[in-house]
Amino acid sequence: MDSTVKRLLGVVGLALPMLAGAQQLQDPTRAPAGLVSGPAQAGEMEGAPAAPRLQSILIGAAPNNRRLAVIDGVTVTQGGKFAGALVERINDNSVVLRRGKLRETLILFPQTPGGLQASGNKR
Repeated sequence: MDSTVKRLLGVVGLALPMLAGAQQLQDPTRAPAGLVSGPAQAGEMEGAPAAPRLQSILIGAAPNNRRLAVIDGVTVTQGGKFAGALVERINDNSVVLRRGKLRETLILFPQTPGGLQASGNKR
């Protein structure tokens, strides 16, 4: 093996541990912290299961008006299942989940602590 190749392999071998400790990249599409009520902001106890978080709603054009929602990174359809719950209804700004007789409504843009509701651009 050539001495240049040996040096190159040595440099790469020394650089690998530094690359392994690199910081994870942040999601540029994630909503600002003020608009998201995460577990620490909601006052949930550590170890308690986090409530499902509605991330996106997609509603198709007429005539079929297909409705999809993204909950905790999982795409679901109206009438489908999410974590053992039936996706009963997908509205413009919310999703209703049903577990037996219990209904839970997930809101896409919940009220912020200041009382203002986040809204998107309307065209």
